[in-house]
Amino acid sequence: MKRFCVLSAAILAALSASLRAEDITEQPTVQVTASRVAQSVDDTLADVSVITRQDIDASASRDVYDLLRLQAGVDIYRTGGAGGQTALFLRGTNANQVLVLIDGVRASSATTGGFTFGQLPLDAIERIEIVRGPRASYWGADAIGGVIQIFTRRIDGSRIAVGYGSYGDADGSAGIGHWNGADGYSVQVGARHVRGFSATNPSICNGPDDPYCSYNPDDDGYRNTNAVVRAAHTFGSQVLSGSLYRSQGQSQFDQGYVNTIMQVGGVNLDGALADNWTHHLGAGFTREDSTTPAFGSSYLSRRWNLTWQNEFRLDEHQQLVAGVDYTHEKGQSLDLYAGTARVDDARHDTGVFAGWRTNFGAFDSELSGRYDDSSAYGSAKTGSLALGWRVSDAWRVYASFGQGFRAPTMNELYDPGYGGWYAGNPDLTPERSHSSELGLEFTPVANQHLKANLYSTRVNDLISFTGFQSQAINIAHAAIDGAQLSYDAKLGDWTTTASYTWEDPRDADAHTQLLRRARNKASAIIERAFGPRFTAGAEVNYVGHREDVGDVRLGGYALLNLRARYAINDAWSIDGRIENIADRNYVVVHGYNVAGRSLFAQVVWQPGH
Repeated sequence: MKRFCVLSAAILAALSASLRAEDITEQPTVQVTASRVAQSVDDTLADVSVITRQDIDASASRDVYDLLRLQAGVDIYRTGGAGGQTALFLRGTNANQVLVLIDGVRASSATTGGFTFGQLPLDAIERIEIVRGPRASYWGADAIGGVIQIFTRRIDGSRIAVGYGSYGDADGSAGIGHWNGADGYSVQVGARHVRGFSATNPSICNGPDDPYCSYNPDDDGYRNTNAVVRAAHTFGSQVLSGSLYRSQGQSQFDQGYVNTIMQVGGVNLDGALADNWTHHLGAGFTREDSTTPAFGSSYLSRRWNLTWQNEFRLDEHQQLVAGVDYTHEKGQSLDLYAGTARVDDARHDTGVFAGWRTNFGAFDSELSGRYDDSSAYGSAKTGSLALGWRVSDAWRVYASFGQGFRAPTMNELYDPGYGGWYAGNPDLTPERSHSSELGLEFTPVANQHLKANLYSTRVNDLISFTGFQSQAINIAHAAIDGAQLSYDAKLGDWTTTASYTWEDPRDADAHTQLLRRARNKASAIIERAFGPRFTAGAEVNYVGHREDVGDVRLGGYALLNLRARYAINDAWSIDGRIENIADRNYVVVHGYNVAGRSLFAQVVWQPGH
């Protein structure tokens, strides 16, 4: 680890020394997730990262897993290869304590509380916004660790992409669209088929004579088809828009396969109602079906939501955002063998929220609060406060405090269990949290940015399956402390992004580390443009020791990936990627395999791009 840090520091120093006076200052990236309104990343009082479509193209990646694992404060694991079960921990919190949105619509399952990152095709994504820290005062339930919002792709013109790589990984997409400002349409369809490799290895068994061992050395593949449709039209001062995302996939594992359908759609009306008053009126729908015939189980989730949000510019220094959300959820857990429903329930939630932002010279502030009322678990009140001070043109410091909560899932509330074992509990209350953060930003010159964050989170009333017959109760506590350092720069022909995260996520009752979360993580992306048509770069990802199920301690690992893009002309380009170039044999989840050295190449036709 020390050698890695020394090497990273040397690289960053060399890049900083190469700064040229003629570097062009880039415009700040705008995000909308932190405070539900458009705001520059540089101005927000939260720790925000944005993965743009340009970043996705430059990575030549096939999977969102490859992008998210490089982000500061993110632990992500996958059981096996492409399409495997994937879970993401943000700032040490549990996977179901991170709110995931697609085009502003809640996308996680109402029955399990999880989001199927493994079924998310990269070609369908325009950008990803990551907001670290609690956002419950704006978004409500589940935003304890933060919010990840995925925006679906908007194509202008025509595009066809075809790729192939190791493990029989074939990928293709095609789209067409036309946009004139806010008005236009786009349609894209895609498919991916991966032959794969064996998801597990013999270490998953408790010895060679384990009668319950499920290990099978055959290849476990993955296939997916997906589509994204977007359209918008302006009527006077109002813009009517709509989007529909659908993904249907099958992921194989040793005992069978999982069929997953995900569908997220929404219709929105945005615009000005008065000189200093704009609004957003939105309706959304989410569907997720996950069926595993080998286990005789099927989980069905449906969610409908309505939102009316208003932004008022009180004067040149103050803005007020306020609104109301209504959500109706229905969840089913089916026993396919018995032909019965283990869970078949519905609930609804109404939330009202408001946020007040100010900017007076060098000082910024943000105060927000929300009240949620649920038919299933009662009410929840959350609030947050953030203060910022621009010490000089180069230095900025901010501090924040925020509350959060996670709503119990349908399964946690209503599942009858197995003969009473592992049963749900309709008397569960939400998990509660409070977090504090101190941030420091340094921008010495144009196109260089250094950021340091200290944070602390405490979670109470965690839902745990314990006690007699291991039933669900609110009993556990978690404590998470961490520090994060990140740097990004555009220096002439060079672009670099680097981060280091130290974290101590622990069970506050048992005084043990939370599973599959590393104390130390670091990553770096270094890329250079060789003229206007060719770019090449490298990714380094380090993950330290982690604890896993069964008192297993996983060793740390470091990976090196290479990537390149060559534009043949204004219409044709070739992307290439080599992952795990050292062919490291490492472990992300005990008993599960990872890909060795692998290659992928893609040809893209997109005139005028």
